[in-house]
Amino acid sequence: MAIQWIDKMAVDVEGEGEAVVMLHGLGGSMNVWAPLMPALKSYKVIRIDTPGAGRSHDAYALGESTPHKGKLSPDVVAQCVIDVCRELGVEQAHMVGHSLSTMVCPYVAVKAPKLVKSMTLFASLFQPPQGMRDVMSGRAPAVRERGTFEAAMAVSNAALSASTKETQPVTVAYVREAIMGQDPEGYARNCLLLAEATPTTLEKIKCPTLLVTGDEDVVTPLAGARELMARIPQARLEVLNKCGHWPIVERVEDCRRLLRDFLDRQR
Repeated sequence: MAIQWIDKMAVDVEGEGEAVVMLHGLGGSMNVWAPLMPALKSYKVIRIDTPGAGRSHDAYALGESTPHKGKLSPDVVAQCVIDVCRELGVEQAHMVGHSLSTMVCPYVAVKAPKLVKSMTLFASLFQPPQGMRDVMSGRAPAVRERGTFEAAMAVSNAALSASTKETQPVTVAYVREAIMGQDPEGYARNCLLLAEATPTTLEKIKCPTLLVTGDEDVVTPLAGARELMARIPQARLEVLNKCGHWPIVERVEDCRRLLRDFLDRQR
């Protein structure tokens, strides 16, 4: 891994071939994609820590003097991703997102349709239900005041499947540590992003889209993925059994296979 910095965002570029841009979810970083890298050996993989997350913990400050004043939204993050691709000379890429970033990738596809060749959305989210908005609105000030420990415990307890919690202690520990390692202010701003996020015009998306969700995902339930499938013209849905909200670390082999097969069909 050789990190480079583009507009305060940490970016890792590895391999050669068609570009695959990978965007993590809330509480994650580019590291969450490490288990899927063996499936992408014939691609140029671009992993980004999005503003406020991971190593890009202060990238949100770039917008302090702009009209959005550092406030994150799917549209703002999508523009950051487009800018990174432009800086790297990427003219077309497969977009891969998890959780929060499954709202960002469609914005990229609508804002820059020539850039996006396909989308793969893990734990896909149409829009946050009111319950999630309420949780995120309350979590932001709590994290600013007390740090990320409580959020890390809550997510690792609630967002993983029963099977994962029983049989994969390393996965549980990874999710917990990923969130505990977040910058509190950056994490809080991303919580508020989810609390206020609205979807883009999904019907405008023309690229092939793969939706992957877990049957025990209580954070982004199956109904949201089905709504996306109904609205995105070329979308199809895969449901993983005994899987929660973090399929890319809960069901690694299945996710590798689904991603590799889907991308190879787009060539």
